[in-house]
Amino acid sequence: MNVRSSPKRLMTFAYSASIGMIAAYTLWLYALGSYRELLVPLFVTLMLLVCLLMHLGQGVQPTLPRLLLLASTYVVVLSAAYIAPEPSAIWLGLPIAATFLLLPLWGTLAVNGASLLAWWWFAPFAAHAPISVGYIALAFLLALPPWEHARRRALLRATDPNDSDCDAYHIDTLKERLNNEFQRASMLNKRLAVLVLHLPQLDMAEEQFGHRAQTALLGALCNEVNSRCRDHDILGRAGNATFWLVLPDTSESGALLVRERLQRALSRCVLVETGQLEARITTCLPQRKESFGRYMQRLEARADAIAHV
Repeated sequence: MNVRSSPKRLMTFAYSASIGMIAAYTLWLYALGSYRELLVPLFVTLMLLVCLLMHLGQGVQPTLPRLLLLASTYVVVLSAAYIAPEPSAIWLGLPIAATFLLLPLWGTLAVNGASLLAWWWFAPFAAHAPISVGYIALAFLLALPPWEHARRRALLRATDPNDSDCDAYHIDTLKERLNNEFQRASMLNKRLAVLVLHLPQLDMAEEQFGHRAQTALLGALCNEVNSRCRDHDILGRAGNATFWLVLPDTSESGALLVRERLQRALSRCVLVETGQLEARITTCLPQRKESFGRYMQRLEARADAIAHV
């Protein structure tokens, strides 16, 4: 699974780390005796504390604290460029990293492009060719992972339009990936587990509440799976309301822990149209010396069984 998202824990760490870095920078200026330059980092520290509280609070759109964090980053960099005649080039990396963390890909590229033009026009040190080339190289290097993710999502949508609302593999691709993991586990004596997930509300969500309700259900499932599973775990859509979550290098006890964690997380999801999200999850592990065809039969039977409970 390679889904670009910003889980709440990741953003909490980003806000906390930002506060720590700005506070350390403020103390460093204080130790140097640069009292006149303390105003901006002190103000930014307070602003980041407000962002963290907004992020942790309820009823606040996540976009607002993210934009405030991004603006605070640019304020600090502009302050450093104004104070020092030749500040370190590392200051350029902070806004670049912040934009890729807080903005969508195209918004990130647009902001970084505008920032490069602004630095070139206003800041004397940015006119040096090596720094400008490094800025561009770093921006495009950080753009590669989200660009690849966007390409894969476009490929999945072209393969099956029904998968466009959930970043999950199409059934043919899913079986191919599962076969590869099965053969790898057999040859290397590795462990493999698969969770079968069924969303009974998904069958009637679009008919009763419209496409938006179905999208919300799929998004809730994918968000919870993305935030609680590893990057190399594989989520695929095996049917209209049935999904397989392939867990490489996972024992039965590990699969049960993942099932319990997902079951608990999904049960806490409450949607406007359908209410509390209902999810049925079971495990299916390959047996010793079992063929892939036989395992697929058991897996499909398990999926059919939980779909008709």
